[in-house]
Amino acid sequence: MRKNRLIASVYDRRTAVKLGAGTAAAAGIALLAPSSARAAMPERTLSFYHLHTGEKLKTTYWADGSHIPDALAEINHILRDFRTAETWPIDPGLLDLLHRVQESLGTDEAYHIISGYRSPATNTKLANRSAKVARRSLHLAGQAIDVRLPGRPLRKLHKAAVAHKSGGVGYYPKSNFIHMDVGRVRYW
Repeated sequence: MRKNRLIASVYDRRTAVKLGAGTAAAAGIALLAPSSARAAMPERTLSFYHLHTGEKLKTTYWADGSHIPDALAEINHILRDFRTAETWPIDPGLLDLLHRVQESLGTDEAYHIISGYRSPATNTKLANRSAKVARRSLHLAGQAIDVRLPGRPLRKLHKAAVAHKSGGVGYYPKSNFIHMDVGRVRYW
């Protein structure tokens, strides 16, 4: 147990630094654009339906050249570890990936959430039950999500996610979901 906490605390510090740097860079780029250009940037909206809690959310998480803190907090809540109720900041890059995939498929249907953030306790429990669950999963860092998209075949959703080359994409047809993350580019 101590080893898990130690890994989690090191992982959490690294993740926090990466998230902070990414957010600062994104904010800096947005601030460098003239205000008229920022105003002309389209809004980014996502919809979610959590299969385990029944919760629904449709929110604009990015507008006028920046992320909307209240919307990010709502997303953090719906993508929380539903087993423990723990929340974690979801990487805005993951949200942008979800948005781009949705746009490329020409839909605004709600993503059906199988798994968002996972606490260390939940991830350990799942990894002990299945070799398919990574011990150092990006779910622990709020950088991964398992979803399906109603009205779009799973293979088509998988193909769209792979086409963006923005991280890892896993295909689980027997369980009817795909995994997307913003880690290194890889496919399984």
